[in-house]
Amino acid sequence: MEQVLPSRILQTAVEQLSLLPGVGRKTALRYALNLLRSDEEQVQGFTESISALKRDLKFCSMCHNISDTDMCPICSDQRRDRSTICVVSDIQDVMALENTQQYKGLYHVLGGVISPLDGVGPADLEIDSLVERVAAGGISEVILAISPTMEGDTTCFYIYRKLAPYDVKVTLLARGVAVGEDLEYTDEVTLGRSLLNRTPFDDK
Repeated sequence: MEQVLPSRILQTAVEQLSLLPGVGRKTALRYALNLLRSDEEQVQGFTESISALKRDLKFCSMCHNISDTDMCPICSDQRRDRSTICVVSDIQDVMALENTQQYKGLYHVLGGVISPLDGVGPADLEIDSLVERVAAGGISEVILAISPTMEGDTTCFYIYRKLAPYDVKVTLLARGVAVGEDLEYTDEVTLGRSLLNRTPFDDK
């Protein structure tokens, strides 16, 4: 039975907090009461940071990673290997790969994977912009660092076929990453080794 709260304002706060993934009603209530007990300056700082996240955060015009500026620090860094693009499905995967400190090239964030059951097709992802980057020249290798799920493998195959007309090597992470496992939850050592020992994509 759902607990009746003594305040409509508190009820609304709990409802909004419980919309966050992994946050149940009891946890949301604990968060709301903690905010209630905090001083006003701390709460204002919290709410302003959330507002700024939605209002001011940008997506990199080149790789679609999150950034405070039009181009993210990775794409702006002239010390990175600009002949290699590592393709990932989500922003969290960029963070995971950067934490390995094994990769010095650029990235391309697709914004998901092809999943017809979820209504996500190639046109819903940043695949065309990836092809445009390769077509512009200067790219020697595209690494498909996408979680090895059925949807991930479908996405890799689609991208491989789209890049076939271009003179670019397409590689996959070594399968040290378990089938069905998300990259963001893979430990850094395994992920780093999978990146270093990547293999050519084979569609046979």
